[in-house]
Amino acid sequence: MANSPLTVLGVDPGSRCLGWGVVREISGVLSLVDCGTLRPKGDGFSERLGALFLGLSRVLARYAPAEAAIENVFTHKNILSALKLGQARGVAVAACAAHGVPVLDYEATLIKKTLTGAGRAEKGQVSFMVGRLLGRKPDWSADAGDALGCAVCHLTMRRMKRLTAIEQRAVKNG
Repeated sequence: MANSPLTVLGVDPGSRCLGWGVVREISGVLSLVDCGTLRPKGDGFSERLGALFLGLSRVLARYAPAEAAIENVFTHKNILSALKLGQARGVAVAACAAHGVPVLDYEATLIKKTLTGAGRAEKGQVSFMVGRLLGRKPDWSADAGDALGCAVCHLTMRRMKRLTAIEQRAVKNG
């Protein structure tokens, strides 16, 4: 239902810093629930991944989002960095799955284009637009801003799919 509240978790994955943001939509109005970053301690990669899983699990338990939106891994010049980023993303997907939260994937360029109109927008531009849409001054970190952008993009894409379906039914029923 369009008037039912929908809470979405957005995730900007990273093995050293994972951004997260929770956004709620009620009747097309977006509001910030909370956001932050997870910065796991330790030098061991598996230790950091474990800390990310536990930290994100706490966020999921606290806010109980109905859906999650996670930024897809982009092509990276350094293959080792891309693999680590992919593993951090996998941890985020696994944490959501462990809490029964369905995950949708979004390319960074789609998120940026949806929010700013430009697929190559900078992090500051994304945070600025997210702040405008949420009616707040963007006082969050760049990684939390990207995560909020992912959540807002998901809610926008959901709304567009719903409106397209309504339009198609109207044309069909003529």
